[in-house]
Amino acid sequence: MIVESDQDIKSLKAIGHVCAMALQKMISEARPGMTTLELDNIGSEFLKKEGAVSAPQSMYRFPGATCISISPIIAHGIPDHHVLKEGELINIDVSAEMDGYFGDTGASMVVGKQIPEYEKMFEATKSALAKALQVAKAGEPLNLIGKTIQEEARQNGFNVIKDLTGHGIGHKLHEEPASVHNFYKSDERFILTEGLVLAIEPFLTTGKGHIVEKKDGWSLQTVDKTIAAQFEHTIIVTKNEPIILTI
Repeated sequence: MIVESDQDIKSLKAIGHVCAMALQKMISEARPGMTTLELDNIGSEFLKKEGAVSAPQSMYRFPGATCISISPIIAHGIPDHHVLKEGELINIDVSAEMDGYFGDTGASMVVGKQIPEYEKMFEATKSALAKALQVAKAGEPLNLIGKTIQEEARQNGFNVIKDLTGHGIGHKLHEEPASVHNFYKSDERFILTEGLVLAIEPFLTTGKGHIVEKKDGWSLQTVDKTIAAQFEHTIIVTKNEPIILTI
C-alpha cells in the first residue's frame, strides 16, 4: 500500500497502536502455568474490545487469534493447551485489521526469567530491526534492508532465517513487495517509495537459517531445532526516518 492521505496515516496508526498494545499486554501477562490458549484469549479479547479483527483468523482461518510459537518453533505456532514453563523461549505475533487497515507486530521473550544466551539473541535481533528501520528510506533499494539485517546478525554471531521475510501491508495483511528479505538478495531491484507501508521482521538464529513446516500445517520450526528470535514493526517509508506504526 502507498499512503495517499492523512486519513490513511491516521487509520494505519490506529490499528498499529492496537496491535502494539495487544502484544505488550500478552507479553506482560505471559507466565508459567498458563496455557498458550489462555494467552491467546488475552490478545483476542483486547483486539475485540478495541474494535479490531484478528488478521490470521479472518484471512487464513488460522486456529488462533494470534500466533504463539514455542521454541524451536519460531512462527505460526498454534495456541493450544501447552502449559508455559519458566525459562521457555516463545514468540508472539499479533496482526489485525480495523476499518480496512492492517497492522502487524511481533516479539520474542522468555517466560518468567532472563537467560543470558537468549537475551544476547534478543538484543541482536532488536538491533538488526533498529538499523533496518534507519535505512528504510524513499529512494533506497529494498535489498538494503536485508543487507543491513544480515550484517548486524553476523557481527553478533547469528544467522538470519532466509525462509522467513517481512512484507508489504496496508489494505491487506500481505501486499507488494511480497517479500522483505532478511539478507542481501543481489537480483532484487525494488526501490522504496515515499508512503510505502512495510512490515519489517528480522529472524535471527544460532542455526543454519532454514525452517520446516510441522505436521499441523502451520507451525514453522528451525530445521536444526536451534533457538531463534523475531521482532517486528509496521512502518510507513518516508524520505527520512520512517513512521513506526506499531509503537
